[in-house]
Amino acid sequence: MTAIAPPTTQGLTDTTSSAPERLTVEGIQAGVAPVLERLAATAREREGTRDYPFEEVRALAEQRITLIGVAVEDGGAGGTLRDVVELVIAIARADSNVAQALRSSFLTAASVVARRDLPHRERTLARLRNGDLFAGTANERGGAAGAVATRLLRKGDGQVLSGAKYYSTGGLFAQWFGGTATDEDGKIVRFTIPTDREGVERLDDFDAIGQRLTASGTTRLNDVRVSPDELIRADEAPPRNPWQGSFAQLYLASIEAGIAGAALDDAVQFAREKARPIKHSTADRAVDDPYVRHVIGEIAARANAARAVVLLAAEELAAVPTAGDHELAAPGSATPSDPVRVAGAWAAVVVAQAQYVAVEAALRAGELVFDVGGGSATDRGTALDRHWRNARTVANHNPRNWKAAVVGGFHLTGDEPPPTGLF
Repeated sequence: MTAIAPPTTQGLTDTTSSAPERLTVEGIQAGVAPVLERLAATAREREGTRDYPFEEVRALAEQRITLIGVAVEDGGAGGTLRDVVELVIAIARADSNVAQALRSSFLTAASVVARRDLPHRERTLARLRNGDLFAGTANERGGAAGAVATRLLRKGDGQVLSGAKYYSTGGLFAQWFGGTATDEDGKIVRFTIPTDREGVERLDDFDAIGQRLTASGTTRLNDVRVSPDELIRADEAPPRNPWQGSFAQLYLASIEAGIAGAALDDAVQFAREKARPIKHSTADRAVDDPYVRHVIGEIAARANAARAVVLLAAEELAAVPTAGDHELAAPGSATPSDPVRVAGAWAAVVVAQAQYVAVEAALRAGELVFDVGGGSATDRGTALDRHWRNARTVANHNPRNWKAAVVGGFHLTGDEPPPTGLF
């Protein structure tokens, strides 16, 4: 697919508007409801025409969705992690592409919740309160896994970023882009820069089988000027809880749960409005066919199971102590018996279990949806195949066989999950 310049968001983004004086969980839920209705109603058609829902994403941002789990004293709604996950599932059920595109924004909000010592925390909070959205990735192509070829170089009287980042999820919607670079001393540096800065080139070249409208294309950094206060040196010592990627993984599981729910919604609608019973059916209507009812029941059960395990994982993850868990441990001091480490490992395992179940549920639901109808269920216009394709694409972030093996090792021998960011 030929890379093209992304659609402009100018005129759709209002970064000067102020957040409501007092956000509430209920207020955010009520505010996003009509937006989610529009997204759900247009998701099928938009995928076929590669039409990005810029207005709807902006409308969600204006409801300050990323602040639902941020403390009231920081300008948030003070919701729980369960409230955050409930919202992500609802967004994914309406349009899993949008939920995926918002992942970096929710991860940014989660970082300010978890760390009061987060570098530039107040600045980040101000951007979140302003309704700004974030994109970011460390992914690059070529070289060893995890290698960073993007460079931070001195040029004239300042510094510039030069390189290319792939899978820049949400890049076309975002006001801020974050990533990693290697400085002239070979050290890893994190950066956050405006997406409209000269030299930042966002491409609409993502070409996966599913999640096609997540705006996960390439971001090219062509000698982009960067100031010292936009850079953060990577921590060299490990935190007491090394499983800092658990929320990022829980987020992916939440999307899978939303996809399973979306498959249920489409299966019910198709059975009610379009499906006809097969010739040898005992029923006059598809909705009365016992096998159609069985299929709907199974999809509903799997969707419910996915949602349940994800919400349980949210509660377990929320129980991990946050006070001090980001304190950098002196060499040898973060022992396996450290209560923060023990809680972090257990939560990472529970999240991995939830991911496995949610992925299986979404994939199966995406397959079963075709059993409510005959040949017409495969018409491209129904776009029923998007549920399986979307679930499959999200699942490929982290192979679920690894999840199961790590969980099994933990239960059998107490082996901790690998602290790779994928648990």
